[in-house]
Amino acid sequence: MSDTARRPGPLLLGVRHHGPGSARAVRAALAAARPKAVLIEGPPEADALIPLAADPRMRPPVALLAHAVDDPGRSAFWPFADFSPEWVAVCWALEHEVPARFIDLPATHTLALRKAAEEAADDADECGAGPRVRVDPLGALAEAAGHDDPERWWEDVVEHRGGAGGRDVFAPFAAVEEAMTALRETYGGGGRDRDLVREAHMRIRLRAARREFGDEVAVVCGAWHVPALRARGSGAADRELLKGLPRIRTDMTWVPWTNRRLARASGYGAGIDSPGWYGHLFRAPDRPVERWLTRVAGLLREEDRIVSSAHVIEAVRLAEALAVLRGRPLPGLGETTDAVRAVLCEGSDVPLALVHDRLVVGDVLGEVPESAPAVPLQRDLAREQRRLRLKPEALERELDLDLRKETDAGRSRLLHRLRLLGVGWGEQVRSRGSTGTFRETWRLCWEPELSVRVAEAGVWGTTVHGAATARAEADAVGATALAEVTALAEHCLLAGLSEALPVVMRTLADRAALDTDVGRLAQALPALVRSLRYGDVRGTDVGALAEVAEGLAERVFVGLPPACAALDADAAEEMRGHVDAVHTAVGLLGETRTGAAAGAETATGAPVATAAGAGAGAVPGAPVGSAVGGGSGPRGLRRRWRAVLRTLCGRDSVPGVLRGRAVRLLLDEGELGPQEAARLMGLVLSPGTPPSDAAAWIEGFVGGGGGGGMLLVHDERLLGLVDAWLTGVPAEAFTDVLPLLRRTFSAYEPGVRRTIGELVRREPGDRLRGPGRTGGTPGFGAEPDAGRADAVLPVLRLLLGLDDTTSDDDLVGAGR
Repeated sequence: MSDTARRPGPLLLGVRHHGPGSARAVRAALAAARPKAVLIEGPPEADALIPLAADPRMRPPVALLAHAVDDPGRSAFWPFADFSPEWVAVCWALEHEVPARFIDLPATHTLALRKAAEEAADDADECGAGPRVRVDPLGALAEAAGHDDPERWWEDVVEHRGGAGGRDVFAPFAAVEEAMTALRETYGGGGRDRDLVREAHMRIRLRAARREFGDEVAVVCGAWHVPALRARGSGAADRELLKGLPRIRTDMTWVPWTNRRLARASGYGAGIDSPGWYGHLFRAPDRPVERWLTRVAGLLREEDRIVSSAHVIEAVRLAEALAVLRGRPLPGLGETTDAVRAVLCEGSDVPLALVHDRLVVGDVLGEVPESAPAVPLQRDLAREQRRLRLKPEALERELDLDLRKETDAGRSRLLHRLRLLGVGWGEQVRSRGSTGTFRETWRLCWEPELSVRVAEAGVWGTTVHGAATARAEADAVGATALAEVTALAEHCLLAGLSEALPVVMRTLADRAALDTDVGRLAQALPALVRSLRYGDVRGTDVGALAEVAEGLAERVFVGLPPACAALDADAAEEMRGHVDAVHTAVGLLGETRTGAAAGAETATGAPVATAAGAGAGAVPGAPVGSAVGGGSGPRGLRRRWRAVLRTLCGRDSVPGVLRGRAVRLLLDEGELGPQEAARLMGLVLSPGTPPSDAAAWIEGFVGGGGGGGMLLVHDERLLGLVDAWLTGVPAEAFTDVLPLLRRTFSAYEPGVRRTIGELVRREPGDRLRGPGRTGGTPGFGAEPDAGRADAVLPVLRLLLGLDDTTSDDDLVGAGR
């Protein structure tokens, strides 16, 4: 087509962002016009980054990222896909060695204006002013053409157009310009006040280009802006409009983008619903419907669904028939989706959802070359990702780590450090299979916004390790609650930040010494003990942490009995959770400290006190037990904790739920025999005890998980006491205790509840004997079966790593 079909002046190519039809039309128009310069809607600060688009390692989708230097969280993105008209224009200019420049409002003003707009919106909300209505150009044009669906109308008139094929390559742009001119005459700025400022800057840049290259200049911009660029205006008026705009110092770079972030559902205003489909339309050389349905069939076959060539042929025929019935020039996404559902998915929306997720939207993550500008922290993160073979991916996936392997341990440290820095690349989830501390499972998904989070974290340091250390130290100093510091100590151990631990531990010791709330102390202890265990598996020195944990446990022991007195029902229930947590923590602390002490021996084989393993007043290097104050030690902690539990179960001022729980924990520890537990239960369930107190005691004893239901199944004396008490509750009091009892017994497994019901249905004498039995518990013999017990000994030897020469008594001792 000759240039005579063009309007005089610069070539203005109005497009729709991320439109494959617009991209094809731009490529054809540039090839026909062969301009001396290409101007593109985008921030001018990115002009220096344009040559990177020619790097073969640059793979769309990518985005220009601009962020404030002093506040990296204040940022803006300009995404590009391979089917974006702006990207096509950039690539054409680089290929033909033609200057390419961005002409939109600079990012330094864009970010500042966005901040001002947010503040103005807050003021408007306070004043009750509603948001301004903005005109949708596509919606207005579709309505004028008699269509109720703007997306479908645009696809029919633009996106589904084929190649130029000898037609006027400039005609589509002339038609779009004419339509947009009519809209601008009717709606003016369309409620977009900032567009007036942007268009003033575009005109200034366009005038400068025309002075340098004449009218042989092409402009690729949103179709809405074309009438404003075509209009004649004075440069003085435009400069006056830009005068006094606020500024923010910014940096700019390329970052990877994803198809999901191109989708409108992800929040990008100029996004599209189906980037995968649009990319297919742009890249398919011919027969787009047939090629698309073939890709769908391949995906379904990978998921083990039966799809044949006949299915594809029938789906193509159905899509074409639907397009004819609906008056469309070519089957669109709606027609192909209906055909896929009816033929390939046999009417099911379940596989159709997979097609939409994998193909219609897609999980493509772009790539950016290493030569692109980046903050030092981003470069260090990229080096760590390569070293640990941990590639960012847009598709969510689970990663199982074995912390006994160096590579997996390094991956774990990196992910924990990033979480500490607020970069949520991975989320730790419950491990499937093994629940040991040497196993971790992460759910990974890289989102483009994480690049902003990395830039924000760059204020803490130039490496991931250094930045995480500085952030942990700052968080420790600024923490206001003891639980925050203990959680931070746990994070430091998980992340391998040994340099931050001294600051964290000093803060932890100070907070623990000043905090007098037993609930907060009890809440902080479990995290410390978990940290000790994590330190073991990661080979971290946790001696100082162990001393703080033991000191914290001693303070809990002293303050718990008074804190449990005169509590209401809600406070008692909360305190029961603290008691359970402390009980578990003391047991784990004893195991951890016993393991540490076993590793510290003198040359003669006697255990010695170390800075990490000795109690208060111990002399480092002296045998354990020779400390001036007698030392604490794991056995001492457990002994004192059991004494605290005995104190709780014997005080009438302590709520029943806590007394019952204390009795249950002592019974599980072997400190109380079954007869003594039955005696205490009998006292509580005597007629003199109010039914509500008795019900609370039962809830504490057999409720809250931990196998309480199985305890009643296997100890019929306790079940008989509960049954006798329950049948004797007066009718007027039964309604009051029913919610407690229902909450207690509803937590049991269905099989446990069924067994308890069968046992209660029997007569008391039959319960103990069972059919054909003279005594004992149902399901168990009168005496232990030694033969069956011996059958597990070979497995125990294998698990404990003992040889066959180990005696059975030694084996049982080692198992304990």
